[in-house]
Amino acid sequence: MRAGLNLLHFFYTSLIVKKALWIVALALLAAAAWATWVVLTPIQPAPKTVVLLHPGYSSRRIARELKNAGVIDSEPAFLLWHFVHRGRDRSLKAGEYLFEKPASIAEVHSRLVRGDVFFHTVVIPEGYTMFDIGRAIEEAGLGRAEDFVKTAQSEAKLIADIAPHAPSLEGYLFPETYEFTRMQSMEDMAGAMVKQFRQVARQVGLIPEAVDAQPDAVARTVIMASIVEKETALPEERPMVASVYYNRLAKKVALDADPSIIYAELLAGTYQGALHHADMSFPSPYNTYRNPGLPPGPIGNPGRGALEAALHPAKSDYFYFVADAQGHHRFAQTLEEHDRNVAAYRRAMRGR
Repeated sequence: MRAGLNLLHFFYTSLIVKKALWIVALALLAAAAWATWVVLTPIQPAPKTVVLLHPGYSSRRIARELKNAGVIDSEPAFLLWHFVHRGRDRSLKAGEYLFEKPASIAEVHSRLVRGDVFFHTVVIPEGYTMFDIGRAIEEAGLGRAEDFVKTAQSEAKLIADIAPHAPSLEGYLFPETYEFTRMQSMEDMAGAMVKQFRQVARQVGLIPEAVDAQPDAVARTVIMASIVEKETALPEERPMVASVYYNRLAKKVALDADPSIIYAELLAGTYQGALHHADMSFPSPYNTYRNPGLPPGPIGNPGRGALEAALHPAKSDYFYFVADAQGHHRFAQTLEEHDRNVAAYRRAMRGR
């Protein structure tokens, strides 16, 4: 009788265990199905959703930021997926991420592992000053313009080897189209522009030849190139414009470059958008009407063509040039000839 009861108890217990196992198995299957559905189901974020993940964020903090932004539906599912797929090269990268299309947790996780961050495009045309560049950076949403200007004025050590007396990075922030992230500092961005300058300067033969010959030669060439860049946008005219200024330097005649006055007033914060006769007396070492020789630093950031023109000016006897109202310039050897060209320019402008 006892043996029968024991056997019945064994079968009853086995049924309970089997039932429990089935329940656990079904629960696990349900959990797996739920996890699979949550991980693989695309979520549509709000238009142009931006998530900033700063360096040092934990995976839990990242999951929370993504959930709060509406990029994922479940923090636990994201963390579970990350735990299962983490490895030596599977860390989540800091940066700014833009989410515009539906994406699953798996896809979002993959983007963070790749570091598929959003880049802001900053276009810097030839001749832009550090003030212009600052505004371009601000318009791209990368920070305040004044912060970039302060960086350009305080980080001259970046070019100390090629321009030891440079008052700022002006002239060495190479005009180019850049891709920056909001994780980059102003110093990072300025450094990228200086790096590009060095690359182009080596290509055109500016740095190797000049540094070997004379420590200040690079700076003098860049200053001249910045003036040439400001005076003409026509590639074919740049070597001739450079020759005019080199001829004036050789004769110790004031350069009389209008862009230098504009830059002097930009530094002083007084430029109103146009020059007047009274501005020719503006007190500044950058005013090339009042001070003979080159200004103490570049008045903008020259491109490759202007650098080449300053390195290889045309051979001429010209000392003057003026616009011809047709987008070009007329060059003259004497003041009398120059005055006639100026009169012709004024007549052409009145006739418009």
